[in-house]
Amino acid sequence: MIRLSHHRRSLVWLQIVLVLVSSGCTPLQPFFVGGDSQLETYLDHATAIEYPDVDHPMLAEVEHAAKPLMLGNHDYQIWEMTLEECVSIALQNSQALRTIGGVSVERQNISAQVISNNSQQLSSVYDPAIAASRSVPQGLVVDGQGNRVLPRGAAQANQLGGVEDALAEFDAQVSGIFNLNTTDRLRNVGVTSPPNPFTPPKFAARDSIAQLAISKRTATGGVATLRQQTAYSWNNVSTGIPITAGSIARAVPSDWTTLLEAQFEHPLMRNRGVLINRIPVVLASLNEDLAIAEYEGHVRNLVIDIENAYWDLYFAYRQVEAAATGRDSAQATARSAQVRLEGGQSTSQEVAQANGQLAGFEAQLKAALAGANLTGLERTGLFGRERNLRFLMGLAESDGRLIRPKDQPTLAPIQFDWDTARTEAIELSPELRQVGVRIKQLELELMSAKNQLLPELNLSFIYRFVGVGDHLGTKPSESLIPGNPFFGTNALDELLGGNYQEAAVRLEFLPAPIGMRRELARIRNKQLELIREKKVLEDKELALVNELANEYALLESHFSIAQSQFQQLVQSEEEVRARLAEYEGGQTDINFLLQSQIRRANAQSAYYESIAAYNKSIARVHYLKGTLLSYDNIVLTEGPWSDKAYWDATERARERDAGLKMQYGYSRPEAVRIEGPESNEFTPAPR
Repeated sequence: MIRLSHHRRSLVWLQIVLVLVSSGCTPLQPFFVGGDSQLETYLDHATAIEYPDVDHPMLAEVEHAAKPLMLGNHDYQIWEMTLEECVSIALQNSQALRTIGGVSVERQNISAQVISNNSQQLSSVYDPAIAASRSVPQGLVVDGQGNRVLPRGAAQANQLGGVEDALAEFDAQVSGIFNLNTTDRLRNVGVTSPPNPFTPPKFAARDSIAQLAISKRTATGGVATLRQQTAYSWNNVSTGIPITAGSIARAVPSDWTTLLEAQFEHPLMRNRGVLINRIPVVLASLNEDLAIAEYEGHVRNLVIDIENAYWDLYFAYRQVEAAATGRDSAQATARSAQVRLEGGQSTSQEVAQANGQLAGFEAQLKAALAGANLTGLERTGLFGRERNLRFLMGLAESDGRLIRPKDQPTLAPIQFDWDTARTEAIELSPELRQVGVRIKQLELELMSAKNQLLPELNLSFIYRFVGVGDHLGTKPSESLIPGNPFFGTNALDELLGGNYQEAAVRLEFLPAPIGMRRELARIRNKQLELIREKKVLEDKELALVNELANEYALLESHFSIAQSQFQQLVQSEEEVRARLAEYEGGQTDINFLLQSQIRRANAQSAYYESIAAYNKSIARVHYLKGTLLSYDNIVLTEGPWSDKAYWDATERARERDAGLKMQYGYSRPEAVRIEGPESNEFTPAPR
């Protein structure tokens, strides 16, 4: 037993305490003479939020935007502009479309939604090109022999990029391999006398192989590969062991083998045929059609937003005119009341009533100009509606000019043929076209999923030319062993001479898993998705016709209401003149005159509002039946193609011209695309 002295025990306990203190949850910090423990540097800098540098050049309309027009800022010039000019400027300035999706009538506060949404939720002129150039990150895959590996599984639209990316599956892929291996080791062999020449105790070898291959997948599903291999082998196993009948060892220490090989693998069941193998390309093409349809819908929405903003601005001018007319009339009435009061023909109460109405009309005039978030007053105003139109056109919110509509609204009755409008709406709607494209995609995906039920049966054929020799390409040496055909040979000469040829045939069979649960579930999923999309298309068609019917009825209603409100305006003018004459003649009270002036101002504002609503209804009908762009002479076209596309198109045209038309029968699949009438080929009804 070891006994510690009292001092030693104290020293041990002191060490234990120091270890526990120094290695606990709160380690001790080192002490620095003259150090500052307040950590100002970390508090001032290290804990501050760092913001990324996102500085970029701004538009001149943003950087040099002038002070907005307000009640106290009337320094501007009138800029008269037609609706066609507004649409033209907007389209020229709309690389990113300042609009939102959907077909709703109320499309308020578009600028706030543009700010809130990200770039994927908005639309731009680059979207179709982005969809066409989209690519999956995975490249072409080859095996160790340089053969293209066939894709497995059913094709799906959401796994594909653009058409070029899908066509890349049929690109030729070059691959090369060079492998060098050396061996230098002892062998676990017995020692014999004389030594065994085939199993030397210390074995040394050098082996290398070089391969260059090009492989291409064909449209029918096969894979064609052209391959060249060169192999070199050397080891220290003895050569030329003579026995009675000759030598049983190798003729030379090293040899070269070179071959030129052609291989073609073709599926006989699963993944066989042009239709199945080109499904990914067609799906990618339909993805581009979806992007184009979505882009067309946003362009259409931008145009309808501009037309609505244009007629709203027209109404704002008329509303200012109505408020100014009421203000002037109330001002004249107030002066007349004051004169009559001084002549003893009126009372101070009537003067106060006239001045109160004058103040009310002045407030309405200010709100009609600049807007106000107050009950009973115009919320946006003339200046606000003009800024809204400028935003849609891509202009600065103020540049010293005030836009004034130059076009006058249509006052003539417009009638659209209902059957024609309904047919055009179903055929030309971008929203319905997107659902139709998705149905075509699901039909192709279902076809691809059903193909996966077939067993995988691949037939592979290989044919090769072989050359073997103790030299690769140099001139062979003299034969030192007469009668041996290998010694002194040249591998390349043997290859090019074609003396040695080999062939191989391989048949691979891989059926679907027993039960085929995943394959059958995929088929059922595509069938259900297809049924759902068809039902959704039916409901969308029903909803579109319902929206068209509502706007079709509103068009006639707005025109009829405008006629009635015009009569109301005429009668209110007559009433004001009659009440004014009676008041000046002392035959009526001022209250009747003031009320008639209010009714006239309201009738004037309501009439021009109905006129603006009528013209917006005309544009809305064109919008719903899909002819708004054609009515405004707007045509969407593709950009220039690549030179290769023109070359291929010329080649296909020559093939069709020289070919013979054949009837393929009823096994031909349904058409994915048809050449239908363009939207600008429909003759729109006049506004």
